[in-house]
Amino acid sequence: MIDVPDSELRQRLTAALGVTRFVDEVAARAPFPDLDALITTAVDAATALTDAELDEAVAHHPRIGEQPTGDGTSAALSRGEQGGLDAAAEGVDAAIVRGNRVYEERFGRVFLIRAAGRTGQDMADELQRRLTNCPEEEAEEAKEQLRQIMTLRLRALFAEEAA
Repeated sequence: MIDVPDSELRQRLTAALGVTRFVDEVAARAPFPDLDALITTAVDAATALTDAELDEAVAHHPRIGEQPTGDGTSAALSRGEQGGLDAAAEGVDAAIVRGNRVYEERFGRVFLIRAAGRTGQDMADELQRRLTNCPEEEAEEAKEQLRQIMTLRLRALFAEEAA
């Protein structure tokens, strides 16, 4: 059973996906019989992300390759998710920095990708591929990456309750 106090639930949901409507919608459905029910509810709520909500969520994410600032839950999760980049080759790091700059100029937001389970080269390659998207396609890809990040974060944030 996933049954935590509302303020704690909202804090964890915000760390998973920093969108006010999403947090309100998922929190209103609590408690959850298990982690799968929480994740199903969260995915349903995150499926309808608007472009404004995409921008709201991206504000909680550092650039790929940059160390997250702050000591909140979201920053700690980002540090863990990007942990594999520390071992990236210098050329890959430079490609990501350049790609981030081009991406932000083209799309007006930080490049967002599920870093967990990917190498620096994987992310650099994906960044280059996504630079060819039109703005509408890219917004949808970024929203999908947010949903993937959210799902991984919910599993980590509620693992103890699910055990």
